[in-house]
Amino acid sequence: MRTEDGHIIRQCLEGKPASFGLLVDKYKASILAIAYAELHNMQDAEEVAQDAFLQAYKKLNTLRRWDSFLSWICAITYNLCKRRLNSQSKRPDSEFIEDQDPEIIERPSIDSYYMDKSNESLDDTIDMINKALDSLPKKYSQVLTLHYLGGMGVREMSQVLSISPDNIKQRLSRARAKLREEVLTMMNTTFEQQKLQASFTFNIVEMVKQVKIHTIPSISWISWGFSVGVGLIFTVMSFFPNFVSNIPIGTHIGSPLPSESRVLKIGEIPVDVMKTAEMTFISNLSGKGKDGGPKMSDMQNAFFMAPQAEGGEWKQKADMPTTRATFGADVVNGKIYAIGGWDGNALSLAIEEYDPIVDKWIEKAKMPTRRINFSISAVNGKIYLIGGNNDLANPISTVEEYDPVANEWVKKADMPTARYYLSTSVVNGKIYAIGGAQQDDKGLSTVEEYDPTANTWTKKADMLTGRDFSTTAVVNGKIYATGAFSEKNFLPTMEEYDPITDTWTKKADMLSNKYLYSISVLNGKIYVIGGTPLPFQNTVTSAVEEYDPAVDKWTKKTDMPTARNGCSSVTVGNKIYTIGGGKYVNGGNPVFLSVVEEYTPEGLSNAISPQGKLPTTWGKKKQNQ
Repeated sequence: MRTEDGHIIRQCLEGKPASFGLLVDKYKASILAIAYAELHNMQDAEEVAQDAFLQAYKKLNTLRRWDSFLSWICAITYNLCKRRLNSQSKRPDSEFIEDQDPEIIERPSIDSYYMDKSNESLDDTIDMINKALDSLPKKYSQVLTLHYLGGMGVREMSQVLSISPDNIKQRLSRARAKLREEVLTMMNTTFEQQKLQASFTFNIVEMVKQVKIHTIPSISWISWGFSVGVGLIFTVMSFFPNFVSNIPIGTHIGSPLPSESRVLKIGEIPVDVMKTAEMTFISNLSGKGKDGGPKMSDMQNAFFMAPQAEGGEWKQKADMPTTRATFGADVVNGKIYAIGGWDGNALSLAIEEYDPIVDKWIEKAKMPTRRINFSISAVNGKIYLIGGNNDLANPISTVEEYDPVANEWVKKADMPTARYYLSTSVVNGKIYAIGGAQQDDKGLSTVEEYDPTANTWTKKADMLTGRDFSTTAVVNGKIYATGAFSEKNFLPTMEEYDPITDTWTKKADMLSNKYLYSISVLNGKIYVIGGTPLPFQNTVTSAVEEYDPAVDKWTKKTDMPTARNGCSSVTVGNKIYTIGGGKYVNGGNPVFLSVVEEYTPEGLSNAISPQGKLPTTWGKKKQNQ
């Protein structure tokens, strides 16, 4: 499991106990679900979850493999649950239960009681859900609890339960089949209300500050691991205090405003998310280490020695109605379409249209397939959604076409290689799906070409560097793949693809090593906007970097007003619109944004052309100009 746990643990062992809150935010939903699955009592589960984190912190110096933190704290949780159960008196009806035929006990009896949701209290609802879970064999009730309460995906449940992913999928499918749909809906809704609040993390951090543990001296290099899932994120975003873990995409989101916790899946990684009056965002970060990656000082020197920032102007525009990250954005007939993503509660099906001329958003038809981490591109007035992952974080190959004029969706031919975290670009009316990842999270070098007219796919030459989280953009008929995550390192690498010759060429690296940024093209230049730079922890940047393919050179530009990552950028006329994304508040809690900011590079007209192209989305989906 690729996570940033190692870096966080090192900070704790270097005498920075507040950093432990990041691990609490990342895994508290999972630990609560494990305890609840064993104890069937929410108050007891919360107490066990708190004790588990405190014990883990006290014994942190004994953990030899830092990337196994989740498995380790799960074992601590199971032991605490076992002790608690042993210390409790036997249930009055235990002898009766033990005398029953196991087949009768395990037979679903959900239809034996009626769930009237119209006038029941939360306690009554929880009691009914417990009865529903008790009606199932433990192996089924367990995966339901871990999934709906803990926000766990297949891979994480496989790790926690030491069962193969295929068996996890089978159990989850059979468990759902044994319960009525209304029960599953009630379970999902009710468990959302039971997620741990931001105060849970705060209280633990305050307690661990009073605990003295064996520390180690700080060192000049930092070992990074990539975990994802914003997160969340963006993660996100995860890019989040409940579920979003890596997201910044993948961690819970906090804010000085009243908030509630949510769980978000970025890929397979649970990330804690806090929904605030401002919004939510994913925090799912990780970075480079001594295994071939540059030192922080090297990257910082490279960035600060870059050319000085040049002009340009930013303006605030009307907020997007839905706060979200990991969504797609594209432009058709001068209007921007923000599609899908994570809205702080679930995978969003929302489509919203923005008219830059009147500075107004309107709602459009919802997307048909619930998914995240997909890519989008526009061709001949139609928008194509490609790949991504579903609710269980499985990579999918689904392609769907959206017609903004008819406001309708049509299913198209599947992409040959199912994947998420891919990027797409358009050249000469054809879409190129580039890179991405599957369940092993190993960056792919795969390139496949889609012809919307023929509705067919063709294999093309692989990228020089396999990667996911890459971004692509088109200038003068050539595709530029920037940045990426590959083999446990974040890369500033840029490569140019010529569709005519079907060849790749190495180009000048980006000024800074970062990811979760957005990208857009204007006047033959590529703009990399925002993102999370090294050291990838609780940081976002407002930096704007311009790449000129004609001279193969990068230049710093005017910073964006709102520092963020997980945003999307699109070009309309002579302006770039950066939308949504996330930032950190209160010492590391990520927050989703709906903010929209308009950028006009120096020397370009302030007039808005009604015909605009070249959208880009959350660091992964780019379009043609």
